[in-house]
Amino acid sequence: MPRIAIIGGGSIGEALLAGLLRAGKQVKDLVVAERDPGRAKYLSEKYSVLVTTVADAVDAATYVVVAVKPTDVENVIGDIADTAAKAETEAAEQVFVTVAAGVTAAYYENKLPAGSPVIRVMPNAPMLVGGGVSALAPGRFATPEHLKEVSSLFDAVGGVLTVAESQLDAVTAVSGSGPAYFFLMVEALVDAAVDAGLPRSVATELAVQTMAGSAAMLLERLDDAAPNQDSATGVAVNTSAAQLRATVTSPGGTTAAGLRELERGGLRAAVANAVEAAKTRSEQLGITPQ
Repeated sequence: MPRIAIIGGGSIGEALLAGLLRAGKQVKDLVVAERDPGRAKYLSEKYSVLVTTVADAVDAATYVVVAVKPTDVENVIGDIADTAAKAETEAAEQVFVTVAAGVTAAYYENKLPAGSPVIRVMPNAPMLVGGGVSALAPGRFATPEHLKEVSSLFDAVGGVLTVAESQLDAVTAVSGSGPAYFFLMVEALVDAAVDAGLPRSVATELAVQTMAGSAAMLLERLDDAAPNQDSATGVAVNTSAAQLRATVTSPGGTTAAGLRELERGGLRAAVANAVEAAKTRSEQLGITPQ
């Protein structure tokens, strides 16, 4: 079986490790590189996985997943590149996967042995509970087969889709930052419910269960719905969210009154501004070959 090396034992690295084990990967086929002694001990004891140095993890690994913070990439890429250059592995080649936001595929390609396949992945926080979504963007030397293999790894922690690397900043602004937008909405809804007279415990359960159930309805609709076509652009669009909103909104009813206030308060504009601001910040934080 291919060996998977996870460089970095933080929350994302641990989430991927746990997901791979849940999906049936054998402990013997997984290795983690973690420099913090306390964190290394925790991962080793909880998952019974080998935790070692970057060099030892990369050596003989088929897939090398760089799961460190963007600011730490420069600290580990040298060890990864040096080991990859002399790695004696039975596999035809090593595939390098990065979940570090903002670090371009070209940056890795310039540091790693010539022609190394690199795939960037933008996962999100819900991968911690197996409900994430990961966007994959292949580098210059990654083949469709590489993409298929890496997709199967991230299937273990949620949904997977493929985008162009140029779209990853927008992906970061939507799904990467999106959980925080969602949590803020829940927080606001709970506070409003308390103001309306509900106990906070009741308000919290109502808000969270309502959001979870609504998301389940939408996911079911997305699986079944055929996209409509925008008459102005000719582009296929899926209006499931709008259709569901209309379904639960009775004319002149309580929901219509509440939605009217959200529209009056500029909810759509605020969301659009948030996504644009997050996208711009992602672009500013980017690490390129230059």
